[in-house]
Amino acid sequence: MKCFYCKGGMEEGTTVFTAQLETCLVVIKNVPCLECSQCGETEIDDKTMVILERIIETCKKLVQEVAVVDYRLAA
Repeated sequence: MKCFYCKGGMEEGTTVFTAQLETCLVVIKNVPCLECSQCGETEIDDKTMVILERIIETCKKLVQEVAVVDYRLAA
């Protein structure tokens, strides 16, 4: 697979995903992704995004201001 922006090679890796909600900030670390070896751009697949959305919905109900979640433990 090639990077959408620079056409560099994409490699498996992890990234940090953040979501700013009305009531809190959610930081999810160790999210599986494809990362460009040339420019560093990341892509998250649809299956992972579904899991991220579920984690965020859970955090909306439980968190007051800031949540830091490890994807590997929450998925």
